[in-house]
Amino acid sequence: MSAISPADRDRAARRRVRVRAARRRVRVRTSPPGLPARAAGLGLGVALDRVVGDPQRLHPVAGFGRVALAVEHRLLDPRRSETGQRAAGVLFTGILVGGSAAATHAVGRLLSQSTAGTVAWNAAVAWACLGGSSLLSVARRQDALLRSGDHDGSRALLPWLCGRDPDALDPDDLARAVVESVAENTSDAAVCTLFWAAIAGPAGAAMHRTANTLDAMVGHRSPRYQHFGTASARLDDILGFVPARLAGIIGVAVAGTIGGSPSGALRTWRRDARAHPSPNAGVMESVCAGALGVRLGGPTPYPYGVQQRAVLGDGRPVRAEDIGRAVRLHDRVQLVTAGLMIAGLLVAHARTVGRDG
Repeated sequence: MSAISPADRDRAARRRVRVRAARRRVRVRTSPPGLPARAAGLGLGVALDRVVGDPQRLHPVAGFGRVALAVEHRLLDPRRSETGQRAAGVLFTGILVGGSAAATHAVGRLLSQSTAGTVAWNAAVAWACLGGSSLLSVARRQDALLRSGDHDGSRALLPWLCGRDPDALDPDDLARAVVESVAENTSDAAVCTLFWAAIAGPAGAAMHRTANTLDAMVGHRSPRYQHFGTASARLDDILGFVPARLAGIIGVAVAGTIGGSPSGALRTWRRDARAHPSPNAGVMESVCAGALGVRLGGPTPYPYGVQQRAVLGDGRPVRAEDIGRAVRLHDRVQLVTAGLMIAGLLVAHARTVGRDG
């Protein structure tokens, strides 16, 4: 048997190096793509929401609402049986949520050839789906109106926050409606969007925002929508389940920074949240009630009737001055969530690179 020459050994060693390098390139290409770009886009989207707020014209969510109304008019027929209306509601939800997620993903694919395009698309979708700044702006206006005694002005502004019957609310009820809306939207308009944008990118953020919008449009218990809106309401519950509890954990953690009670927030969550008609809204509303030392819930009038909601918390009734504290709680929960999601994306990227390196 002839001996292997040094030159052959060198060529074999160089070949092994090239093979290992090629395998590393393949692993990198097949690892989760664009996590740093997603993190950068998410941070930029949050910054845009805080500095610019919602687009004043041609808002994508408003445009989606008009499309949803057109589809609803084609599919909703009150003469159908309960089963038929539920089936139509499933089709309605699937078309609109699936279509928006697919369209968002397709645009992202077109822009994914450049890092700048990926960052810009992640930022644009996060900005469009977040509702924090506009929500808090309206809540602050409500604070000013109620403190000045302009109850008619507060009633006129209330539909920008929730669907309750403003004419049936006294000043304390108006303040309670604002605080409950801010608390609920801490999860829906902030944490859920950030969570799904981090987990599934722009398509995930669009999926949640459209499902949540449909729930607001048709997911309530009015005679027209009580069967047709079931699918939209259930999908929104599913998508919001984990983020709502993340919002609750963060809300408890930051309650002390607004002069609230972390122990009261945790105790009220554990005791009262399950009594809320929504499996998700009850989490942050009970945390807010416990943190602020107030009572939320009770009779809640809507144009289609009065809901008797369980009382959350064992403190005093809500007053106008509680709105500002609820706003600060929302603001800090959103900031902490954004930081956690961005850090999580960067850690996931670092672990992938370290494993493939």
